[in-house]
Amino acid sequence: MTPLHDSGLRGFASDNYSGIHPEVLAAIAAANDGHQGAYGGDVYTARLQEVFQQHFGEDAEAFPVFNGTGANVTGIQSMLPRWGAVIAASTAHINVDEGGAPERIGAFKILNVPTDDGKLTPELVDQEAWGWGDEHRAQPLVVSITQSTELGTLYTVDEIRALADHAHERGMKLHLDGARLSNAAAALDLPLRAVTTDAGVDVLSYGGTKNGAMLGEAIVVLNPEASDGLRYSRKFNMQLASKMRFVSAQLIALLEGDLWLRNASHANAMAARLRRELEEGIAAGTINGVGFTQATQSNGVFATLPDGVADALREKFRFYDWDAARNEVRWMCSFDTQESDIDALVAEVARLTA
Repeated sequence: MTPLHDSGLRGFASDNYSGIHPEVLAAIAAANDGHQGAYGGDVYTARLQEVFQQHFGEDAEAFPVFNGTGANVTGIQSMLPRWGAVIAASTAHINVDEGGAPERIGAFKILNVPTDDGKLTPELVDQEAWGWGDEHRAQPLVVSITQSTELGTLYTVDEIRALADHAHERGMKLHLDGARLSNAAAALDLPLRAVTTDAGVDVLSYGGTKNGAMLGEAIVVLNPEASDGLRYSRKFNMQLASKMRFVSAQLIALLEGDLWLRNASHANAMAARLRRELEEGIAAGTINGVGFTQATQSNGVFATLPDGVADALREKFRFYDWDAARNEVRWMCSFDTQESDIDALVAEVARLTA
């Protein structure tokens, strides 16, 4: 097939815009010859269980799925009765970016809490953690956090542990949306287990797509008592891949060695470079009217621009408005972002704000 796109086009819209890491693409090709059992009855999915247990503990069980929405909806659904509700930050992906799937497909109520930095605290959880036994209120039985958050911020291990203890003391469970969990672990310089299993997380979504995979995430059950029926709900939620070996092979490629860490560390480093170069330009007076709205702790930079600059900048680089009312934009870096990409973006910001 003749390529239809300009391979030289670069952007900062999302880490989903990047291609497939060559090592992941090679893993798909390596899994392609011959026949293997369908629907997870293959040697790659069996090996994937061993790999996840190495990273998350011997009780971990991984359920490969197609995408992050499917992972979140199906994973949380398995943690709740039909009358259950989940407490989440108002910025959470499950609250604002999944097209109503949690309510329509998962059939659970989201109790969202406003938060300036995308992070929940025990005190914020308590704003919605009430009403147990009241048949007029959806029962808050799960707390869901995102690591790293939709605002690029990070929970420390102590913060996750505090939330886990707080939830468990009240009869609730802790879910973690880990679409960018690799970026968080890399930024914190900690193994994946330290920020999940050892911190008290019960069930998580592990993201592969944003970290170099073609497609594929996994629901990872860390506490077997916290989840029920995933074998069945994955199927009726249309997340059971018939040729699952190709999803599993990608996750093996990321996690069997250190590719997950290399990719995430590089994306984080590029975001740090972007923030640093912009700050240096502001200090030198070559960049004017640019501010920052969040700490840059993983692979995203959140900034405000002067009127009209975002649209002019988008003529050369793709990125999204985050809050158009205050000229806030989001720049995301990925495993294949290059230093030259950063330099070019900063130079154009300087030109447009001179």
